Amino acid sequence: MSDRQKIAVVTGANRGLGLETSRQLAERGIQVILTSRDENKGKGAVEKLQSEGLNVLYCQLEVTDDKSVQNLAKFIRDRFGYLDILVNNAGKLIDSWTASVFDTKTSTLQETIETNLYGPFYLCQALIPLMKVHNYGRVVNVSSGAGQLSDMQSGYPAYRMSKTALNALTRILANELQGTNILINSLCPGWVRTDMGGPNATRTIEQGVETIVWLATLNDGSPSGLFWRDRQPIDW
Repeated sequence: MSDRQKIAVVTGANRGLGLETSRQLAERGIQVILTSRDENKGKGAVEKLQSEGLNVLYCQLEVTDDKSVQNLAKFIRDRFGYLDILVNNAGKLIDSWTASVFDTKTSTLQETIETNLYGPFYLCQALIPLMKVHNYGRVVNVSSGAGQLSDMQSGYPAYRMSKTALNALTRILANELQGTNILINSLCPGWVRTDMGGPNATRTIEQGVETIVWLATLNDGSPSGLFWRDRQPIDW
């Protein structure tokens, strides 16, 4: 690849894994477009990173709204004309470890799937064409071991189903893009001390983003269509 500026989009990036991913990508000289649903929080995060001397822009994004996704695509197209990296980090967990699938409301499942599946689906449809401009792209879908069919259990039923579906999207996209230099992978960041993971989680945010950033910056010819944890492939 030439020395042209790399452009990255990170969703759900006003805090936690998304914010640290934005920081580490920007530290590598990548132009980061930080997105969030809450504009004030997102702009605050951008100001924080800019105060650290990092090259970060802001664009408001509601991942469940296709029109908002199209606005982001237009912003990138008008300003840069291409995209290199998409980190689908925005996620929602609204059911609990003790929740039974028999008691789960359809509305809980629908709301979870809208963010965790439809969002990445809309974004890939809208933004992968911008990766085709230079036949270079890295898509990172932040999934979860909770979505592993090989280790599927009860608890968090809506969240589990949404992440399994996200993994299916990863496989479908990777298959359709075989023969290109656009690589798409899912990963489980582990149990991380974020607002979602809680204070008792075993991993720091820095540990949580290590594989995200690695997948976002994979060398040409690297694997696509796999599920990763700690830079190692894991079972679906």
